[in-house]
Amino acid sequence: MASTINSPDSLNIQTNTVNAISIDANQNVTILGSLINASWTTATRPASPVAGQQGFNTTTGYPEWYDSSTSSWIQFNQANFYPIDYLIVAGGGGGNGDPTYGGGGGGAGGYLSGTTTATVGTAYSLVVGAGGAYGAVNGQNSTGFSLTALGGGSNAPIASTPGASGGSGSGGSCSGTFAGGSGTSGQGNAGGSSLTTSGVGHSGGGGGGASASGSNGSGNVGAKGGDGTTWVNGSTYAGGGGASGNTNAPPFVGAGGAGGGGAGGVSGTANTGGGGGGSGSSSGGSGIVIVRYAGAQRGTGGTVTSSGGFTYHTFTTSGTFTG
Repeated sequence: MASTINSPDSLNIQTNTVNAISIDANQNVTILGSLINASWTTATRPASPVAGQQGFNTTTGYPEWYDSSTSSWIQFNQANFYPIDYLIVAGGGGGNGDPTYGGGGGGAGGYLSGTTTATVGTAYSLVVGAGGAYGAVNGQNSTGFSLTALGGGSNAPIASTPGASGGSGSGGSCSGTFAGGSGTSGQGNAGGSSLTTSGVGHSGGGGGGASASGSNGSGNVGAKGGDGTTWVNGSTYAGGGGASGNTNAPPFVGAGGAGGGGAGGVSGTANTGGGGGGSGSSSGGSGIVIVRYAGAQRGTGGTVTSSGGFTYHTFTTSGTFTG
């Protein structure tokens, strides 16, 4: 005796073909024959697929299913992956220069951002670089997804030295006129040059930032550090350290660059990659790595938050992100 499916009972088989079914008194459905999946070509896939919908793709020769979280069709023999945005910022360089002269600002840590894919179940090792200490100590590198952001530059804790290269370069220190250190293409910018003005005083160069070079010294007030770059979460990272002038005390200190750069004599902000301010034994700010993707949480690792339809994994120390 054949069973009849009546509303509100329903059996959604979409475009699949069922040779024979049986339904018991508890509405359990048993397939007695074979279930033939729907089929299509890549060009004729369903225009408005639902999550988990599946069928046989005659173009590729493989069955596939629809992943609504990534809006993509996944082959059954294919590793499941999804797109992620990443931010990798290295540690900022320490401040430098004799505090009785113009100390140059430390360079910001290298700044890298972009989009890649994470494979479900795969572990990705992430390294967060520490900020450089005062006295010719560059910031430490940060790494992830086969990328390396270079630590910010920091030159010697004495007067009369050029800046050091790094993710962003540190500013030159004086007395005298000394060039800033160079930045790394695609990661940061150069530091500014120092200046000694006869009868006026000394001014160190500002440390380079992710989006701008450090300013050059002028008069007896330290130069400003270069500004950092604002990521998709709305926060700014990798600002260059400000320089000091005749001393590392107001009103002779230069401002740090937006994104955690320390003013003259002030350390860079932790987990921004900001450069340390010139003189005053100031260190660079530590780096950070952030991963984000659309929708609900899929991966693990770091501090997990949600905002604006995205999930964020924030690493302020080294760790592992698992897709």
